[in-house]
Order: sequence, then structure tokens, then C-alpha cells
Amino acid sequence: MATWYLARGTGAATLVLLTFTLVLGIVNVHRWAPRGLQRFVVEDLHRTLGLLVVTVLAIHISSVVLDNFVSISLIDALVPFVGSYHPFWLGLGALSLDLLAALIVTSLLRARIGLRAWRAIHWVAYASWPIAVAHGIGMGTDRAGWLLWLTIACGALVAVAVAARLAEPRLQEVTA
Repeated sequence: MATWYLARGTGAATLVLLTFTLVLGIVNVHRWAPRGLQRFVVEDLHRTLGLLVVTVLAIHISSVVLDNFVSISLIDALVPFVGSYHPFWLGLGALSLDLLAALIVTSLLRARIGLRAWRAIHWVAYASWPIAVAHGIGMGTDRAGWLLWLTIACGALVAVAVAARLAEPRLQEVTA
């Protein structure tokens, strides 16, 4: 039972951390930083949160695989849509993980693959987040409880960041 609670808690923590990482990435495109902070602080926080996402996600996957309540193998967690337990929802989680892995690998190879290729691949972050959210909603056991409200709050935060990013070029055009 402890592994189930660990899986549930790390799943929620991953959602929050991934949301903050995505939001920082969205707002940092225009090199934004709060007053009194240098831009590199926002970039470092974005990178550090990304690493923390990987760590918490590894604990989440490990606890799911170790839990005896349902049979989810490491292959089921890594390869999309091959598991027998809720194959679609679990597959979405594996797909989101694979997209995140591509993001990490290309970020580590950024200097070798070039900025243009890195930036093109980095767009998968925008696909990974909603797929992970759908995985959480579909696999979650308390769809009407606190986790649903947490998911809604994370979605609202991402929506505000996207709206701010889309509105910013228009504001520059008006003031220019």
C-alpha cells in the first residue's frame, strides 16, 4: 500500500514540477525575469526543475513497477501502449516519458546538434505536458478529488503563460 501512495504522490508532484518547468520555458522565451533577478536565474530554475522532474518521475515509475496491486512492468512503463493494465492511459504516460527523454537527450547534446535542431525538438515539451495530464486523469483513482483540482490549477497556469506569450508580440507591435 505504501508504494501506491508513493506512486500517487510522486505523480502529483511530477505534474506540479512539470507544469512549473513548462511555464518557465514559455515565459523565458522572451528572456523574462522578475524585477531584481537576472535572466540566468530563471533559466537555471527552469533547468533545475527539469532535472527534479526527471528524479521524481523516476521514483513515480519505480513505485508503480514495484507496487503489487496491479501488474505494470518496466517495459509497460517505458514502451507506449503495450501494457495490459489500462493500456491507453498507461501508454499515454509512457509516450509522455519518451517525449521527455527526447527533450533531455537533445538538451544534453544541444551544442552538437545546433540551436535550430534543438529548438525544433524542444517543442515536444508542449506535447509531453498535455499527454502527461491526460495520463494522470485517465489513470488517477480520485478524479473528483483534490488531484482533479490540482490538475485544473496546473492547466490554468499553463493557459495563462501561453496567453501571456501569445499576447506579448502584439503588445510590442502596439507600443513600437
